[in-house]
Amino acid sequence: MFPAQFKKLIDAFSALPGIGPKMAERLVLYLFKQSDDDIHAFARALKDISTLSRCKQCFNIADQELCTFCRDPHRDKTIICVVQEPLDIIPIERTRTFHGLYHVLGGTISPKIDAKEHAHLTIAPLLERIKRNAVKEVILATNPTTDGDATALYLKEKLSPLAIHISRLARGLTTGADIEYADDLTLRSALINREKLA
Repeated sequence: MFPAQFKKLIDAFSALPGIGPKMAERLVLYLFKQSDDDIHAFARALKDISTLSRCKQCFNIADQELCTFCRDPHRDKTIICVVQEPLDIIPIERTRTFHGLYHVLGGTISPKIDAKEHAHLTIAPLLERIKRNAVKEVILATNPTTDGDATALYLKEKLSPLAIHISRLARGLTTGADIEYADDLTLRSALINREKLA
């Protein structure tokens, strides 16, 4: 039905999360209608993403060894906000309420999965980072879901012996919601009214 190049790009888009075959077809058709300059700019942007890496300190997306937050001398290094994924940082930053540093776990702990399956999470580096630096508070900003709650509980147990203030985003967030999709006012309220865990 379609030329091989067209079908190949549809398959590539279909492999992305949340994009089905019909959406992939529409995206490829949209690109097909663009000018050569626009297509080349899109291709360059896609290629340039391969130059990015994870921050050596917080595991956020970075274009250098450290991300922009970890490099910023004006950020409060005594507070770390722990998030599940890099996209969770964006709505928190939009609130203009939090001025500390971040730590990206890279996922959550699921009570249904064996502990060995969680080895990819950056929990050990988080604990080392807290011990190494003069951290006073850790905010657990995991999603208010079963896995997010399980992760927060696990982290609370791991962090409790370190004698630091541990808090969790207040329940201004709806249970089962993702931080990524929270509106600014709700998230701002959740940050300001965060709850002490230890």
